[in-house]
Amino acid sequence: MSDAVIEAAARLIREGKLVAFPTETVYGLGANALEAAAVEQIFVVKGRPQTSPLIVHVSSLEMARGLVVDWPERAAALAERFWPGPLTLVLPKSPCVPDRVTAGLPTVGIRMPQHPVALDLIRAAGVPIAAPSANRFTELSPTTAAHVRRAFGDRIAMILDGGTTDVGIESTVLSLADVQPLLLRPGMVTRAQIEEAVGPVLAASGVAGRPHASPGMHPRHYSPATPLLIVDGGALPEHGHGAYLWRETPGACQQSIQMPLGAREYARQLYDTLHKLDVLGLEWIAVERPPLTVDWAGISDRLERAADRSERPNDRTSEPRS
Repeated sequence: MSDAVIEAAARLIREGKLVAFPTETVYGLGANALEAAAVEQIFVVKGRPQTSPLIVHVSSLEMARGLVVDWPERAAALAERFWPGPLTLVLPKSPCVPDRVTAGLPTVGIRMPQHPVALDLIRAAGVPIAAPSANRFTELSPTTAAHVRRAFGDRIAMILDGGTTDVGIESTVLSLADVQPLLLRPGMVTRAQIEEAVGPVLAASGVAGRPHASPGMHPRHYSPATPLLIVDGGALPEHGHGAYLWRETPGACQQSIQMPLGAREYARQLYDTLHKLDVLGLEWIAVERPPLTVDWAGISDRLERAADRSERPNDRTSEPRS
């Protein structure tokens, strides 16, 4: 991507506008993380609730350390091993981070993305960029610029097209705000990998109606408009026209798609496959349950949250999608 395009996007960020950009996980909807009014636009455009904090993206360790009151040894060890990459660290925030970014919590989630366009944009803007996924709240995350355009049209100032994302699902989120590291959201950086670096890690769950310690803790999330079912052994619905995503067990279905056997390849394809199916007017999408192993934990989490509304009728107009 040309320097001129990056500088134009960076100028928009500095002016308080919204810019969508690629990371290695999914596309983000970015604003100047140090300007509360700019961050507020993210919540408005996405329809995001006040209780859901944002992740702040940085281009250097120096920028990350400037956003927190302390940079413990565990943070240094994890950053050295996994940054740039799909791991978000939650730490007590500096006063320079607006409460709007953190849903009023005293902590902030920070990560250094691996995508060169994301890093170039942050460096050119000269400020950290707050960026949740560039979709409407609870809907499928975008892994291409086309997904972002379909979600927002011209409601945002600019979309940087960096091709298809490589990881395919959102980052792992780990809190270092307490004595024991706490896994807030699983991802493709696994709990086992984190424990190799810093020792035992606990797992957390969200509390409805309160500020969530991490993005992605809402019970319904990452979901297509088409009801999604998780099935075992190819046991598909008996009625209606649907699609079946399977790894090992085929099923009798007109729209049958074999997904990759490996977790990383599966994650890379999952959202794009669901986006393509979601525009077909199907009555359901069935997904074969993934393995119950640590490397599949992030994928299982996304599918379980996407399937939260699976028993509701496929009515695309009666319920606002925020």
